[in-house]
Amino acid sequence: MKSAVIVFPGSNRERDMLYALEQITGTKPQTVWHAETSLPDVDLIALPGGFSYGDYLRSGAIAARSPIIAALKAAADKGTRILGVCNGFQVLTETGILPGALMRNAGLKFVCKTVRLEIANANTDFTRAYKQGEIIDCPVSHHDGNFFIQEDGLTRLEGEGQVAVRYAEGTNPNGSLNDIAGITNAAGNVLGMMPHPENLIEDLNGGTAGRRLFESVVEAIA
Repeated sequence: MKSAVIVFPGSNRERDMLYALEQITGTKPQTVWHAETSLPDVDLIALPGGFSYGDYLRSGAIAARSPIIAALKAAADKGTRILGVCNGFQVLTETGILPGALMRNAGLKFVCKTVRLEIANANTDFTRAYKQGEIIDCPVSHHDGNFFIQEDGLTRLEGEGQVAVRYAEGTNPNGSLNDIAGITNAAGNVLGMMPHPENLIEDLNGGTAGRRLFESVVEAIA
């Protein structure tokens, strides 16, 4: 499986993502600088965590206007799998590739800890290696992870099974509506999530619960 990671000024989790992809796919991912205008022919495009452009204006707002975004939208439209984690999720909502917005955490404080996640839909290209309703541990590290969407949009997300993962009951760290931690687009080829599965792919990091997310994509593409 061929993959690429898009890097913006202020990204700081690209090495984690590159390492995870190489370990799980067995193929070295390509790195794409945000100022480029084309993407390589790959099966998966990842947008890593960090603080693109220092989170000025809104998290992901400036990055969403980078030259590479036109190619990213084209890739999403043609069905290429796209994974946005943390700041990557924020960028995907700012571009309109995913609906909704990521606002300041309800407590107005940066949150960095391990949370419990529930697999809300195990029938996606990113979660098929999990069981429906399975609870896993996964780290979060963000200040603007409070997912919001208008009521009609929320109804559509829930009704169409686009909520892929949510914070397990009583563990929501940021105030997200319906405890939403990650969503897909309507076509199911794009996933945005605030937790960091790339940081849980080997026992040295404290567990391997995040590994299955990447294995799910490998299986879907195969």
